[in-house]
Amino acid sequence: MRRCNHPNLLKVHEIYESENSIYMVLDLLEGGELFARLASKVFYDEDKIGKLITNLLSALNHLHNMNIMHRDLKPENILLKSKESDTDIVIADFGLSTEIGPLENILFKRCGTPGFVGPEVLNFDEKKMQFYNAKCDIFSVGVIFYIL
Repeated sequence: MRRCNHPNLLKVHEIYESENSIYMVLDLLEGGELFARLASKVFYDEDKIGKLITNLLSALNHLHNMNIMHRDLKPENILLKSKESDTDIVIADFGLSTEIGPLENILFKRCGTPGFVGPEVLNFDEKKMQFYNAKCDIFSVGVIFYIL
C-alpha cells in the first residue's frame, strides 16, 4: 500500500508501532461503502456508472502495472470519498492482495468473496502449478458493473 500512489487507491500516510499495536494513518473518507450507497439508491444512472467504473479500472490498471492483484474486489471494499459524490471512489482492504510472483511466495492461493471471485481463483489446482493472474480482478469488476 505504501508503494501505491493513485487517487482511487487508499493511501497510507504513516505507520506507527507500539509494543501491542500498529497504527496506520490513512486517507479520511467520509462517503461510506459503495454497498451502503447502492442500498440507499433506487438506481445509478448510466453517466454515474460510467464514471465510477472508469475510476475503478484506472485504479486497477495502476495496481496491475505494479504487479499487484487485489483479489477481493466487492462493493464493501470500494469506499466513497464524500457523501456528495456517487463516483469518487477509493479501493480499500488490501488484506488478500498479493504481488504476482513465485507461487511459493503467495500465502492464500484461493481467496475472495463468493459471488465476486473469478472462476480461475476457485478452480486453481496446486498440482498444475499454473497460477492465475491479475485478470481475476477484472471478473470482479464485471460483477460490480452488473450490480450497478
